[in-house]
Amino acid sequence: MDTEDVVISSAEAADAPPAPREKAPPIDSRFLFVDIAAMRAKQLRRGARPRLDEDGGDVPRLHPHKAERVAMEEVRRGLVLYELPQTAGL
Repeated sequence: MDTEDVVISSAEAADAPPAPREKAPPIDSRFLFVDIAAMRAKQLRRGARPRLDEDGGDVPRLHPHKAERVAMEEVRRGLVLYELPQTAGL
């Protein structure tokens, strides 16, 4: 049976992993990296699901209570999208 012949029912589609996300642009500023990681860690502490297992890579063994470490790894891998505010004519 070819993989093209397989049809996923709507019940199975709910259990399917999410579509791959686009990668965030690399961060050159360590200050921006810290700001983004801190905001992501706050989301994780409030109950957001980690994105490390979604990129298909090796998930490091991180202490389950270290949201900051998970957030930094997600930002390093480009799994956290961010927008920079527009500056007013600096």
